[in-house]
Amino acid sequence: MTEAQGNNFTMRDSGQHSREASSKPAGTLPEINFSSFILSLGSSALYHFGEIPDPVSGAKQRNLDLARQTIDILVVLRDKTTGNLSEDESRLLESLLHDLQMRYVQERKK
Repeated sequence: MTEAQGNNFTMRDSGQHSREASSKPAGTLPEINFSSFILSLGSSALYHFGEIPDPVSGAKQRNLDLARQTIDILVVLRDKTTGNLSEDESRLLESLLHDLQMRYVQERKK
């Protein structure tokens, strides 16, 4: 087993991860794939637009710089994955980017 420890996490080899994942009860954690990853980043941008409340305090916080940074991360992912995504993944990413970029423009006018 290959294992490296950081401050708050432990990295394990992929074989161990697969064995652990198959031993967990179904439904414990959502499946991580490209689509769920970019949707997670989209949710992060919505949080920074002040659309989603903080899960701890319940307060909505608006930080357009962080929203823009999240959008920029999605642009980098799009550029670096061109030709490697399924049609559905590509369409989802393009749609998400378009929606977030339009929202950013609207938010900057406020």
